Amino acid sequence: MSRDLLVLHALRCVGTTGLTRVASFTGLDESDVESELIDLAVAGLVTHHRGFGGWALTESGRSANAARTKAELESAGTRPALAEAFDAFLVLNPELLDLCTAWQVRSTDGVTTINDHSDTAYDARVLALFTDFHARAVVVIAALAAAVPRFGRYDARLSEALDRAQAGELERLADAIDSFHTIWAELHEDLLATLGIARWSG
Repeated sequence: MSRDLLVLHALRCVGTTGLTRVASFTGLDESDVESELIDLAVAGLVTHHRGFGGWALTESGRSANAARTKAELESAGTRPALAEAFDAFLVLNPELLDLCTAWQVRSTDGVTTINDHSDTAYDARVLALFTDFHARAVVVIAALAAAVPRFGRYDARLSEALDRAQAGELERLADAIDSFHTIWAELHEDLLATLGIARWSG
């Protein structure tokens, strides 16, 4: 993807947001992101919402992103390979959602409560399950990246989130804007947008 399309696509996948999150999504420096956003705004493809604290696509921007992303995929001729890898992603997706639920809430004597992370043994078991999940997820991401190279960035982003959680930043699993769960959700939305699949049917 060209830099301008990558920035445009970031807003398509994450919604209204600021420079930091777009930079994280794209791998670009914030200064480069800001420059691209200004140019896209001049073209009428994005707008800045002061009250909502971020940049967002306009309707023209949404249409332009869909058309250019589709053209890029068709030009590469890798839609079948990406669709096949997406099927493998969908097999893993419910497991990740269950893991996030297990991390955030737990059942004690039949009563479901918020996980306050005071039970380190419980947290360690769930974290181990995340680690096992990640080992299988990177295989799927490699298949996605083989079809569309930019998907390879998700491997490094998920790995960093998991490493930080293992180092004690517990919010990096499911409770922060740069958590494993959030990055996985961005990957899901990216796949839907790239393949042109509506959320309700994906």
